[in-house]
Amino acid sequence: MNEILRGFPVVVEFPIAWGEMDAQQHVNNVVYFRYIENARIAYYDKIGAWKMMEESGIGTVLASTQCRYRIPLTYPDTVSVGAKVTKVEADRFTMEYRVVSHRLGKLAAEGKGVLVTFDFRENRKTPLPEELRTNISSLEATVVEQAGAHGE
Repeated sequence: MNEILRGFPVVVEFPIAWGEMDAQQHVNNVVYFRYIENARIAYYDKIGAWKMMEESGIGTVLASTQCRYRIPLTYPDTVSVGAKVTKVEADRFTMEYRVVSHRLGKLAAEGKGVLVTFDFRENRKTPLPEELRTNISSLEATVVEQAGAHGE
């Protein structure tokens, strides 16, 4: 499992709840987006996005999202969900996600989201603040440092 999530600076873990399954006896497709959202929020916690939004009114909106389902998840199980930023542009960044089943030890789903920087006070798109760009870069660098520390 560690190999599947290598390169992801944020990994969160969730038990699968019985109520997340649907009539086909596997976790409903919508639930994967909730797992991904929670990983994204944990990433935001690490880069200080909430504090920035509170102070400046600048945050992000989800412009697009996608999920590729690889294997069905079922109760009982626990998933680990990794989040990382793979691309930073002038007014947006792209996050990638992986959902991994503990019981099966396999990749269950992978996804991607594009987040656009938005000034909620002015109600318009805005350039990505330098502070956020720096915090993303610093967090992503921790993965490179960890790999280097392990001789990889």
